[in-house]
Amino acid sequence: MKHIIGTNPTPQNLAVPQGPGTAVQWITVQENGSEQRLDNYLVRHLKGVPKTHIYRIIRSGEVRVNKGRASADTRLQVGDVLRLPPVRVSERAADKAQAMTEQARSVPAKQFDILFEDAHFLAIDKPAGVAVHGGSGVSFGVIEQLRMARPQAEFLELVHRLDRETSGILLVAKKRSALKHLQAQFRDRETGKTYLALALGRWPSNKKVLDKPLHKYLLDAVSGQGEGERRVKVVSKDDPDGMPSLTLVKVNTTSPVGAAQPYSLLEVTIKTGRTHQIRVHLASEGMPIAGDDKYGDFERNKALARAPGETSLKRMFLHAWRLQCDHPATGQRLELHAALPLELAQFLHAVLPQAKVLSPVPSAPGGTPIPNPTSDAMRAVLPAHDIA
Repeated sequence: MKHIIGTNPTPQNLAVPQGPGTAVQWITVQENGSEQRLDNYLVRHLKGVPKTHIYRIIRSGEVRVNKGRASADTRLQVGDVLRLPPVRVSERAADKAQAMTEQARSVPAKQFDILFEDAHFLAIDKPAGVAVHGGSGVSFGVIEQLRMARPQAEFLELVHRLDRETSGILLVAKKRSALKHLQAQFRDRETGKTYLALALGRWPSNKKVLDKPLHKYLLDAVSGQGEGERRVKVVSKDDPDGMPSLTLVKVNTTSPVGAAQPYSLLEVTIKTGRTHQIRVHLASEGMPIAGDDKYGDFERNKALARAPGETSLKRMFLHAWRLQCDHPATGQRLELHAALPLELAQFLHAVLPQAKVLSPVPSAPGGTPIPNPTSDAMRAVLPAHDIA
């Protein structure tokens, strides 16, 4: 049995004036569809239709843009009117689309602490333990919950990712133009991403650059860990599977010489965005991140989790603390900050009471910086000083 696509749930970037049972679709391109190629636009809209069929109806002239023929690489503009012929999808594809729609309805709406927001993008303070998106055994993540909490939003897309166990700054685009501009900055290494990491051990102040290729692989049953889980390891510079990976490390505070269980608070800036890059690079130096359940000191982690009061640590101490980027519309350089979550701030004060971390309200002209109680709580725990 086949199904004719007539009325679909409207994607975020489309306004489709059509009714049930309509054979021919008329679509007016909105702002978030501007500058997209025609073929990519149709792939997003015609869910379940094979790409080969989409290209056929474009080549045959059945797809019209402003009443004229168009090629697959035509760039759409706001206000363009598309005419789409009736297209068919298999019952299997239709059932899958229906299942995805029902699954989306079950996602609980959730608001997250907002660090900055304007008409182009927002920066949220992602809590640890929350995936940024669904997949790989996770039903939903930040982006799905954010969309449910903002049903009127025409466009919400992740600009980049953070590990599930990592907290801190996460950017979400509200316009396609902003998404493209911000992602280009990440790709071209024009952003500044600095994390706060608490390493086990005394990090030498002269160890400032970690230039070590990384290789991603999957665990097997022999390893005794989670079969099929991804892991990353350092490989030699001549390894053909190694991906260039560069991490810069600045020591904020270390435990005194002779401390029984020394720690180092590090300001870590990544110049490449490899999976688990900071975690693997620090662990390769024999000083893994406290609480890291994949590359860390497992016995030490267990002891920290069982410790009483503020000396207890039940998560990984890695936080996306500072992010610098150019505003996607104005080009102005922005610097955003996310204060340490209260549980990390309290633990840090307990094991490194001399540590000092700046936690200002983000200063980003043109947007709305919104203070949150975590930031105030941290200021009460830790003194602040200027970071060079």
